[in-house]
Amino acid sequence: MNKVNNSSITNQNSTIAVLIPCHNEAATIVKVIEEVRNVMPSDTTIYVYNNNSTDDTAQLARNAGAVVRKENRQGKGNVLRSMFHDIDAECYLMIDGDDTYAVDVLPLMCQCVLNEGFDMVIGDRLSTTYSDENKRPFHTAGNKIVSKLINRLFKGNIKDIMSGCRAMSRNFVKNLPILKNGFEIETEMTIYALDNNYMIKQIPITYRDRPLNSESKLHTFNDGYKIIKTILTLFVVYKPLVFFSSIAILLLIIAAIALFPVFMEYFQTGLVPRFPTLFVGCTIVIMSLLSFMCGIILEVANWRHRQLLELLSKS
Repeated sequence: MNKVNNSSITNQNSTIAVLIPCHNEAATIVKVIEEVRNVMPSDTTIYVYNNNSTDDTAQLARNAGAVVRKENRQGKGNVLRSMFHDIDAECYLMIDGDDTYAVDVLPLMCQCVLNEGFDMVIGDRLSTTYSDENKRPFHTAGNKIVSKLINRLFKGNIKDIMSGCRAMSRNFVKNLPILKNGFEIETEMTIYALDNNYMIKQIPITYRDRPLNSESKLHTFNDGYKIIKTILTLFVVYKPLVFFSSIAILLLIIAAIALFPVFMEYFQTGLVPRFPTLFVGCTIVIMSLLSFMCGIILEVANWRHRQLLELLSKS
């Protein structure tokens, strides 16, 4: 695994904030904090946001030297929203508190943000040990399905969409609109980065399964449904012309199938005996045109939003 000298980061006039969102991670949080502190520069601040834990997560993290804050709104998206709003840094390193990520590449991930200008560096589990270590086969299959869907819709090449280990630039974090409250946040972040042409880098990271006394909060089917729904919703938001044009083409095909025999009969006999079919077909054509116009209007609005975002990022 790639190693990096900590001094290459320490010498930068930049600050690094390690962000650890936690809900009932008493079994692993101390180990995660200690491992992160051992590989990161001494001036790195480690933040643990306690998300309504019912165990000793907060006290253990505080005893381990982390800055502990509380987020009452349940959900990882809510936690990150507060983190990104409250904390000011040049590099934000997000990692889960479940001790599933090896920490040896964390300095390299931060170096890519601080020294090389990347906006998001993703710790890629799927290229290393995830399939062997993860004991929940549906999670592995779900990760691959989500990755393929997003890469197809948004023309990306991201291998591990759901990775909870990422290093991000200040520009990316402060401009990221977080709309989702739960585990859909990684999907939302990735789609936003792809759609707005942020610089993304992927670094393989060793994955290890949770300890026996640590329980996953991700529900395979419930959260999987939310993630798929998020992808489709954001596709409509970010690619409105493609979405509504697809609907318009589908409606045109249906209208053509309905109207073809009507027009054929009219050209042969000069009569239109199927008035209901004619009316339905014409209505579908109008719906198709309206769908296409909606796509154009929303695409123009989306383009204007991108222009404003670009201007804000330069100010």
